[in-house]
Amino acid sequence: MLVDSHCHLDRLDLAAHGGSLDAALDAARARGVGQFLCIGVSADNAKAVKDLAERYDDVHCSVGVHPLDLEPGAAPALDWLLAELNHPRVVAIGETGLDYHYEPEAAELQQEAFRLHLEAAKITGKPVIVHTREARADTLALLREAALPQAGVLHCFTEDWEMAKAALDIGFYISLSGIVTFRNAEALREVARQVPADRLLVETDSPYLAPVPHRGKPNLPEYVREVAEYLAVLRGVSFETLAEQTTANFKRLFPLAA
Repeated sequence: MLVDSHCHLDRLDLAAHGGSLDAALDAARARGVGQFLCIGVSADNAKAVKDLAERYDDVHCSVGVHPLDLEPGAAPALDWLLAELNHPRVVAIGETGLDYHYEPEAAELQQEAFRLHLEAAKITGKPVIVHTREARADTLALLREAALPQAGVLHCFTEDWEMAKAALDIGFYISLSGIVTFRNAEALREVARQVPADRLLVETDSPYLAPVPHRGKPNLPEYVREVAEYLAVLRGVSFETLAEQTTANFKRLFPLAA
């Protein structure tokens, strides 16, 4: 069995499946995907991801506010976040983190919001899902400052081995998406070869970043198989071994979804 550990089911382009989410999920299940983690990115979609998790037995969700979805000048309220997290199908916090590529001018606000999510992780014990782009030093500094007792994950990882190792050293997991299949991603492939087998996850981040041979098309949860098959070859293991390892890792990191 495979797990798509990070997907945005409420945002999928479903044209390939006749506009039906049921059909899209069935297509993924037919390719061995047995579980999906649907990711919250804003206050606006918190209800949507929870509704989807309630609708499907093999879908769980997270709640949080993406650094690029913050309300101008205001971090989310901790009370709001804790209330949203108090739901049996919400197994994680996020995605949260820092993105200085698109909004470097909002660095201070992003850091405030990231700290708030990390505080919620301390209070609830739920793992945190971290988005980071061009904010390497600050991301690691805030994670070290938080000193979370539980693990979390750097999702859709695109940084170098130095950052991956630093995150691994503080107990985090590394999740790889279809980007690892892109022609210009050799540095990321080097990271993919080195991540310990017990700290690796696979994801689509659908509807974004479809892997080769679907690059340029809307991404779908079923394409997590392409990511896993590519990584298996890259790491010199069988597809079955990689699927088993990454699924076990998902269940360990997100015990409420196990």
